Amino acid sequence: MAFLSAFGAYVPDRVVTNAQVAELVGCEADWIRDVSGIEERRWAADDETVVTMGAAAGRDCLARAGVEPAQLDMIIVSCGAIPRRFPGPAAEIAKALGLDSTPAIDLPLASAGTLFGLAVAARMPGRTLVIGTEKMSTAVLDPIPDKNTTILFGDGAGACLVSQDSGRLRIVDSLIESDGSFTPDLQLGLNGTLQMNGRTVILQATRKVPRAILGVLSRNAVAPGDVSTFVMHQANLNLLERLAKGVGVPADRFFANIARYGNTSSASLLIAATEWLREMRLEAGQKICFAAFGAGFHWGAILAEVA
Repeated sequence: MAFLSAFGAYVPDRVVTNAQVAELVGCEADWIRDVSGIEERRWAADDETVVTMGAAAGRDCLARAGVEPAQLDMIIVSCGAIPRRFPGPAAEIAKALGLDSTPAIDLPLASAGTLFGLAVAARMPGRTLVIGTEKMSTAVLDPIPDKNTTILFGDGAGACLVSQDSGRLRIVDSLIESDGSFTPDLQLGLNGTLQMNGRTVILQATRKVPRAILGVLSRNAVAPGDVSTFVMHQANLNLLERLAKGVGVPADRFFANIARYGNTSSASLLIAATEWLREMRLEAGQKICFAAFGAGFHWGAILAEVA
């Protein structure tokens, strides 16, 4: 039996408003809010990296759990915007946490990576720290800002401690899936900015995510209306509302903080979970559903219950 013991997050200090982005890419600030639900996002400073942000989120999570880094059995790090071919940031993050032999695995799955990481960690012994860390601003600003992507993305990191002994949320079941048919529709190459076919991404997400959510609920005899909160990867507020409709629940059941942070790719699920947990008063037996969709395409859902 696996538990989600604690969440943690780190976001840069620099706040970038829609007005600032609109001036950069040549559009209206109100249009950005209308098409995405985003009002501002955080962009990292030059000296902030996916390693420094990931380590900060990891420390925050471990502090909340009352666990020392030396007590970890594994680290899994998801990062889609890695700054080089290899190695990924996992080993450096482990070093930043003071570890020199704990296995650290890179999971380069943009947006859906931390959900996949949680599902994998639930099957591992001991304690696993799952981290999502992204500096998406570099992916959309270099070399030339693109209006359709620059308006969406922000920077930050989130973390979750998955433990086999105890925690606030017990993992009941998970369902993760992949389909490589749409690889060209959302990708970040070695050179150039992020490429995204927004229409295809939204169409596939609205088809695949509700099926995954309903699938994991159905095989555990849980009705959508019995789920207290759905915590999703924060891609687009309009998409969250469509997903809620597809699942058959009111939109306010889907936690949303995208207005403040934008889309932080694989970090967003755990940043959202950290904020959600701070705001909620949990009661034993409450059902929570985590879900994500990302490049690949990869998607899935995890059903958890308050212990």
